[in-house]
Amino acid sequence: MTTYKLFLLAGDGIGPEVMAEVEKIIRHFASEGVAKFEIEKGLVGGSAYDAHGAAISDADVKRAADADAVMFGAVGGPKWDGVPYDVRPESGLLRLRKDLGLYANLRPAICYPALAAASSLKREVVEGLDIMIVRELTGGVYFGEPKQIIDLGNGQKRAIDTQVYDTYEIERIGRVAFDLAKRRGNKVTSADKRNVMKSGVLWNEVMTALHAREYPDVKLEHQLADALGMQLVRWPKQFDVIVTDNLFGDMLSDVAAMLTGSLGMLPSASLGDADPKTGKRRALYEPVHGSAPDIAGRGMANPIAMIGSFGMALRYSFGLNQAADRLEKAIAEVLAEGLRTADIKSEGSRVVSTAEMGDAIVAELAQQAAESVTDEEN
Repeated sequence: MTTYKLFLLAGDGIGPEVMAEVEKIIRHFASEGVAKFEIEKGLVGGSAYDAHGAAISDADVKRAADADAVMFGAVGGPKWDGVPYDVRPESGLLRLRKDLGLYANLRPAICYPALAAASSLKREVVEGLDIMIVRELTGGVYFGEPKQIIDLGNGQKRAIDTQVYDTYEIERIGRVAFDLAKRRGNKVTSADKRNVMKSGVLWNEVMTALHAREYPDVKLEHQLADALGMQLVRWPKQFDVIVTDNLFGDMLSDVAAMLTGSLGMLPSASLGDADPKTGKRRALYEPVHGSAPDIAGRGMANPIAMIGSFGMALRYSFGLNQAADRLEKAIAEVLAEGLRTADIKSEGSRVVSTAEMGDAIVAELAQQAAESVTDEEN
């Protein structure tokens, strides 16, 4: 049986609560003999700052680099609003992305049939929605230099953020998008702001050339990022794979997330280059939602995004596609049975706690396993 090394960084707020539910899923799959999982745990975000004055320690960055996959909860909260900018809780995640070379962020936006009514859009607009947003994660305006605030005197200041992209950065994220599209609906929509930004001009040129050179069999369309945002709320099912830069990917993925009814529902994966010898990618998996300090410790958090993130780890890091399929089916079945956490409750549903939702998904997985044994015996 293959053994996989998992490094868990629960973080702050509801992070530890939703991570606890992932541990239940891990234990269940291990008990079935799907795989063995070696688990290490570390600190990130505000909890790491409290422990040693940094958003993540050098030792934990090394543990993350050595793991087969990193599971990341959430960071931040008002408790740390006054800490210096370079050690704020969010900087721990940024360091992991940079040091591990996690340049490709995959954010699926999937609308489970049972939750179509929870969206703010009409059922027919979102029912059956299945989009994958591929966001470039280690370049662009979040990492470009110079990045500073200059005191100009006379009460005036100037803030500078720099949007920078090189050809290779655009090509590698483009390849991820095209490769994903070939396994899905065979369509890529590339979003930029070439009408007002030079980085957008280059983005468009590189994506067009890459498509012609390496992926002519995949359909490619270009849209301005603001127009794409409008189309996401008008008719999102026109899209399959969307690829865009760091800034626009941050915004558009949150728009797409809310199409499904709740940020608490959606997972994400951040991937690096494949090792040329082993084929393995460094990878970090996290829910799209934040630390939600207002409900932390109250058992109200929705663990599905965190559990779904582990499902993406099963698929993209471990190659356990059947287990990933089973986990997605278990989530859908539990929702179809009417179980809801508070953020997705609806008329006629039964509101459950964070732990109860995790338990229900584990029970559904166990039921699947039992039915499989029965089918084999018959």
